[in-house]
Amino acid sequence: MKDYRKAKKRVDVSVGESVRILRELQELSQNELAELTGIPQSTISAIENDRINLGVERAKTLARALKCHPAVLVFPGWDIHQDSAA
Repeated sequence: MKDYRKAKKRVDVSVGESVRILRELQELSQNELAELTGIPQSTISAIENDRINLGVERAKTLARALKCHPAVLVFPGWDIHQDSAA
């Protein structure tokens, strides 16, 4: 277990905010992301506004379209850098 690094939360970002941030960084509209993923725009809007849960399958689909690992969407704001004391 000594090879594992403890994760630390660095910023408060919701799952929905992480989806929106990544979408906007790639200059995609909700409609464009909907076309890429097959997820309705209304569902993307609800996810970004934290009205519905992302879910595993949608996280995978959105991660592929946003070119990131699903964990980036599901666990936003977490840092796994090793402490200097370790």
